[in-house]
Amino acid sequence: MSLAFLFPGQGSQAIGMGQPLAEAFASAREVFHEVDDALSQPLFRLMCEGPEEDLTLTENAQPALMAVSLAAIRVLKVEFGVGLGKAAFVAGHSLGEYSALAAAEALTLADTARLLKLRGQAMQAAVPVGEGAMASLIGPKADVALAEEAAKAGSELGVCVVANDNNAGNVVISGAKAAVNRAIERAKELGARAILLNVSAPFHCPLMQPAADAMARALVETIISPPIAPLVTNITARPTLDPEAIRKLLVEQVTGRVRWRESMIWLAEEGGVDKFAEAGAGKVLTGMAKRIAPDAAAVALNTPSDLEAFAASL
Repeated sequence: MSLAFLFPGQGSQAIGMGQPLAEAFASAREVFHEVDDALSQPLFRLMCEGPEEDLTLTENAQPALMAVSLAAIRVLKVEFGVGLGKAAFVAGHSLGEYSALAAAEALTLADTARLLKLRGQAMQAAVPVGEGAMASLIGPKADVALAEEAAKAGSELGVCVVANDNNAGNVVISGAKAAVNRAIERAKELGARAILLNVSAPFHCPLMQPAADAMARALVETIISPPIAPLVTNITARPTLDPEAIRKLLVEQVTGRVRWRESMIWLAEEGGVDKFAEAGAGKVLTGMAKRIAPDAAAVALNTPSDLEAFAASL
């Protein structure tokens, strides 16, 4: 068996996430306390109690999702003796790339929490609310080629690019609001369904350059160690162990395309991965894995029983 751990991105947050792990395991509680201390913020209380609109804020959702992922990883190691050394690769969707690096011991938990807090604030501040938009193109015809043609039509009115290549039938575009609206019209003409996403900013497009600049300044001062498992990066869809390459790619990732479909294909075909484990909140990446690499097993590690069953399966 060749195993890859996957780490979810924004959108998987929900009130109560991480609470079952904290109730069952001291090792999970320690992770949530460490993140709270790093941020000087009662983030775990917000995760448990809400309000939901505060948890959904980018600056809170990003470190919160990371915290749940790292709690699951620590429980696996401390309670069940399953360390990340069992993994052939790690990968994370957008902010999940930071979770993957923390799990693989390339970043400290405290540094990861602070970086994601800053990343969320910088991404929110980069574009005034209401001036940007993102849309998901879905359906059998919604592939990258169609999305790029739709984005090209939108770019006549402003910035509009393919932001997330998630899987066949699920591609996201991002940019200026008028440009994205034009792209939606073109996508529908081409035979795809298109829906505006309820997001606070147009992520993974050139409008995020101020946020990329902020992350470049923060990352140059951050210690990055070689990960204990290679990271398959969003930008290249290929693995790396090089801290300086990781530093550069984390900056590029803010404005660049999340090449998730390509990453999963590489993991399954070139990397030889036959089991994917999504550590953290939700099951979004598990569903994508089953669609992109149907011959591989894919499991979501959300609850104490999920972790126990997964450890027993190894």
